Amino acid sequence: MEKRTLGRTGRDVGVVGLGAWQLGADWGEVGEDEALGVLRAAVEGGVTFIDTADVYGDGRSERLVGQVLKEYDGLTVASKMGRRVEQRPENYSLDNFRAWNDRSRENLDVETIDLVQLHCPPTEVYATDAVFDALDTLVEQRRIAAYGVSVETCAEALTAIARPNVASVQIILNAFRLKPLDEVLPAAREAGVGIIARVPLASGLLSGKYDENTTFSADDHRTYNRHGEAFDVGETFSGVDFGTGLEAVRRLVPWLPAGVTMAQFALRWILDQPGVSVVIPGARNPGQATANLAAADLPPLTADQLAAVRDTYDQLVRPQVHARW
Repeated sequence: MEKRTLGRTGRDVGVVGLGAWQLGADWGEVGEDEALGVLRAAVEGGVTFIDTADVYGDGRSERLVGQVLKEYDGLTVASKMGRRVEQRPENYSLDNFRAWNDRSRENLDVETIDLVQLHCPPTEVYATDAVFDALDTLVEQRRIAAYGVSVETCAEALTAIARPNVASVQIILNAFRLKPLDEVLPAAREAGVGIIARVPLASGLLSGKYDENTTFSADDHRTYNRHGEAFDVGETFSGVDFGTGLEAVRRLVPWLPAGVTMAQFALRWILDQPGVSVVIPGARNPGQATANLAAADLPPLTADQLAAVRDTYDQLVRPQVHARW
């Protein structure tokens, strides 16, 4: 698999990684054996970057990743912290960082975590010098090797990129979220900051497998957070109305190369954007994980295919999301 340098971490990672949110069983139940099967299939298929968080399954995802970390060499693991407490800026303190970091290191069973990211904190946090001083302290104490941020908005990303020691920015980037292309990716390239593209399939909408009759279980965020009831609505279907998303996918289907799935096309589109370090699709079973990896072997999309994504976005999706995130 092609590798790219993950920003200021200096680490080279495979361009298709694995997002481990689903393995915390926050998208409906995923058994432990199946979750471990996803992780092993991904790594054996070429994945070298795994993204998790302390809040995914309240630590379950980290513990499963930690098991697999012992089985394979050459992996880079990123976790996230901050979403297990009330979202107030004053909670982002050195003492709390140490406590959160202790828990994640125990879950992962490592002394030093390769990359720790603030997990979509309150906007004020990005402008607070003490927060980044505290993160620098964690690096100095070798609790973490590097730090980054996971953001909701492009404005938050740009503020973080200006920080001298932020190694990476994780941001929603997919065929339904084109705004990061305008300023965020160019700024990251200039600063040497890595870009981790999250929610790459818009919570499965860009898999092409859904229609108007598709339903999700009650414990799946695509049911309980469809209107932002539990957290930022942009995390679910990238903030796009479900019906609008279905229509947008139907417009893109004719542009798929022969033998390429909608999901693979959507992932390849992300990899073709200058400045992207790694994309982190999730998977509920080993077959999904393996199919996602095939995007790395596809040739770059043509100018006409790229234009089709842009036109579909401008006509259907832009009015719902561009001004908001």
